[in-house]
Amino acid sequence: MMALEAQTVLVWGAVACALAGLILFALWFHNHWQQRQQAMRLSQAVDERLKGAPHMTQAPSQSRQTVEQIKMQAGSLGERWLKGRFGSSLLSEEDRVLIMNAGFKHIDVARQYFVLSRVGLSIVLIVLFSLLPMTRRLNEYVPFVSVFIGFALGWMLPKWWLARRVSQRRLRIAAELPLFVDLLRLLQGVGLSMDQTLHTIEREFHDVIPVMGSELTIAVEQYARGRTREQSLERIASGFTNEDLAVICRLIVQVDQHGGAMQEPLHRFGVRLREQRRLELKAKVGKLTVKMTGVMVLTLLPALLIITAGSGFLALFRGLSQVAGG
Repeated sequence: MMALEAQTVLVWGAVACALAGLILFALWFHNHWQQRQQAMRLSQAVDERLKGAPHMTQAPSQSRQTVEQIKMQAGSLGERWLKGRFGSSLLSEEDRVLIMNAGFKHIDVARQYFVLSRVGLSIVLIVLFSLLPMTRRLNEYVPFVSVFIGFALGWMLPKWWLARRVSQRRLRIAAELPLFVDLLRLLQGVGLSMDQTLHTIEREFHDVIPVMGSELTIAVEQYARGRTREQSLERIASGFTNEDLAVICRLIVQVDQHGGAMQEPLHRFGVRLREQRRLELKAKVGKLTVKMTGVMVLTLLPALLIITAGSGFLALFRGLSQVAGG
């Protein structure tokens, strides 16, 4: 009994420490927010005095600025945690690769939010599971199980979400690859250079191939900043574990460096991709047919047995009852 009371005291002590940390963070954030609001009101008053604009016209922009300030404060907090002593533990190399391949435009900001969400979810779920009646009963059998469950879920949920996002992007880019090859072949056939071709695909066909378009935007920006074509396409070639996409990137690099015609190789490559996709669809249809066969057996077989063999079973039961009665 004394051991259970000691465990309960320790659990509530941990909850109290977590709540105290949240309160301190809220006070610090409120103080900074008030300072930002005062600075914003001062600058707004100066702008109104200079431009003669009414106060009501600044209300929507002020709300947007407040949201941006909250985002900046959250990002700066995540950045401090990331640069702290436990930065490598909060963000491992595998997490960095997932964030890199998740398609975020600002990688550094995504890392900061990832660390902040991981720490925040861990604290919130530890407090939540410590207060739930079910986990409180489990604590009587296994000490600190609620703390472990809350910390594990809070630690892994952001990573699971990132892994799911990356897997969905890989599937989408595999589906967009045949159209990307056809666009390359078409634009190269009308006489555009490789740089003009990639710019045209990135600008004009972004809605048609959104994942590939966003990756091409990053690659074009990196190439414009001085990187080589191979370095700018390295993210696309190695980030999606797609061998066909890596081959296309190598072909683009070779044509950009040495020149040459791409129409015939791209035509053969596009035919091979469409044939491969046709085979994948056939395999998917075959698996679906097998699954539907099991569903049909489970749902239709009882009805067929009742219709076909029902009268025979009834006659058999009637005859047996007459023999037993006679």
